[in-house]
Amino acid sequence: MGESALVSLACSQCCQRLEADALWNTCPACGGVLLAQYDLDHARRSFRPEALRDRSWNLWRYAELLPVRDPVYRLTLGEGGTPLLAATRLARELGLRTLWLKDESRNPTGSFKARGLAVAVSRAVELGAHAVALPSAGNAAAALSAYAARAGVPAYVFVPADTPPTIVRECLAYGARVYRVRGLITDCGRIVRQLARERGWADLSTLREPYRAEGKKTMGIELAEQLGWRLPDVIIYPTGGGTGIVGMWKAFAELEALGLVGPERPRFVIVQPEGCAPLVRAFHSGAERAEPWEGATTVAPGLRVPATIGDALVLQAVRASRGTAVTVSDREILDGMHFLARTEGLLVSPEAGATAAALRRLRESGWLSGAEEVVLFLTGSGLKHPELLPTDDQVPVLDPDDPRSLERVVASETEHP
Repeated sequence: MGESALVSLACSQCCQRLEADALWNTCPACGGVLLAQYDLDHARRSFRPEALRDRSWNLWRYAELLPVRDPVYRLTLGEGGTPLLAATRLARELGLRTLWLKDESRNPTGSFKARGLAVAVSRAVELGAHAVALPSAGNAAAALSAYAARAGVPAYVFVPADTPPTIVRECLAYGARVYRVRGLITDCGRIVRQLARERGWADLSTLREPYRAEGKKTMGIELAEQLGWRLPDVIIYPTGGGTGIVGMWKAFAELEALGLVGPERPRFVIVQPEGCAPLVRAFHSGAERAEPWEGATTVAPGLRVPATIGDALVLQAVRASRGTAVTVSDREILDGMHFLARTEGLLVSPEAGATAAALRRLRESGWLSGAEEVVLFLTGSGLKHPELLPTDDQVPVLDPDDPRSLERVVASETEHP
C-alpha cells in the first residue's frame, strides 16, 4: 500500500494554507471549505496503474491521494471497489449508446457515505479525536456509527425526527448515541456545531471538515480505473450537500496532474427533488451561491438539504464541466426506484432513483443525444427504505393441498406474462 502524499490544507475561498496535522473544521480566516493538498510529484513515484494491480480492491488502494499517514489508522469495512454495471436494457429503452450504473449500495452500511466517513473517522482518530459527531439525514449517521465502532470511539449523531426508523435502529445497533431533532438537517447541524465546541468532539459535518470529500473523491478515481483510465461523457449524480461532486472534480484534476487522464471532464448533472432544489435554482439563475430553500420536503431524505456550505464549489464544477442541473418530482423518484429494480435488478434508495428519473428527462429534452457514455451514481440501497417498497398484502397464500390454489398461479401468469 502506498504512502500518503498529504502536505497541507488550503481554503477554497481565501486560499490560506494550513498545516495538515491538526484537527480543523472550516477556514479560521474566512469560514471557507478546506481542501487537502498533496505532493503529486511524490505520489507519482508509486501511484501508477501497474502498482495498483496488486493492491486490495478498496478505497485505501489510493493511499497516496488520501490523508491518513499511518496505515494503522486506516479503518476499513471493505468500502470502495463497487461494481460498474452495464445497463443494457435501460440503455436500449431510452435510446442510449452506453449507460453504466455505479452501484454504491454495495458499500458497508449500504451507501456511498461509507467512503467519506471511513476516511474522515480514520483521520480524526489519527489526529487524536476522542469522539466524533455529525448531523445527518440518515445514511451518513449509519456510516459514522459503524466506523466509530470500528475505531472504538463514541459517535454522536443528530437526525431529523422523521428519519426512517430502519436507519435509526442501525445506528443504535452500532452503539451510537442517537438524537432525533424536530426540524431539518440544518437544525441538526446547529446543535452539532454548538456541542462539538463545548464537548471537544470532532465535528464531521459535510464539507465542514477537510476529509469526507477525500473519501468521496475515490468514486472518481475508481471510475477512471474501471474505465481503463479514461472518463465518461456524462455523470448524473443525486445532490444534497454535494461532497461527491466536490470530491470527484478534485480527483479528476489530481489524476490529470499525475498523467493518468487528459484535460477532458465529464459533464456533471446534479439532480435534486422539486421540493428541495437550492442548487438547481442557483444554477439556472446564474447565481454563484445558493439561497437556503424554505419548506424543504421530499420522499428522498438524503436530498432534503436546504443549504450547503459547498454550494459555490458544486456550482463551479457543474458549470466548468458544461453540465446542468435537473429537478424531479417525488413521483418520478419512486418510479425511478421501481424502474431500476424491474429493468436492471437493482433495489436502490430514492436518492438513486432520482438519477434514473433525471436520465429520462434529459433524454426526452434532447440534452442527451443518445451517443454519450453516461454513468448514473446509485448512492444507496432501497433496503433501508421499506416504507417505499411494494407491500405484501396482495401476495396470495397458497394451500398445497387445495388444487384450486394452483389456479391462482396460472391466473397470475396470464395477468403478468
